[in-house]
Amino acid sequence: MYALFVRIRVVAGQADAFLALTRANHLGARAEPGNLRFDVLRDAADPLRFYLYEVYLDQAAFTAHQQTAHYLAWKDAVAPLMAEPRQAERMHTALPEPWG
Repeated sequence: MYALFVRIRVVAGQADAFLALTRANHLGARAEPGNLRFDVLRDAADPLRFYLYEVYLDQAAFTAHQQTAHYLAWKDAVAPLMAEPRQAERMHTALPEPWG
């Protein structure tokens, strides 16, 4: 499986807008056949810090996700809400394997 952990920090006052826009991307991603997980996490100590944990069947499924209308709309819409560039760590799942 192909996974990502994305770190995001939003501008003060924009957390609710970020969550609203991210909900649409989350729902769209979960409907993709190659998506196994798409969690949106909010830091307990820093309410402006968010994390996305995404798991896809493989890298091709993730690449397909990056070409969807919901992802492209999200990427453009949240860009002005970012306090800093988002940072993604890409990885392959080790356990559990395989996901079902």
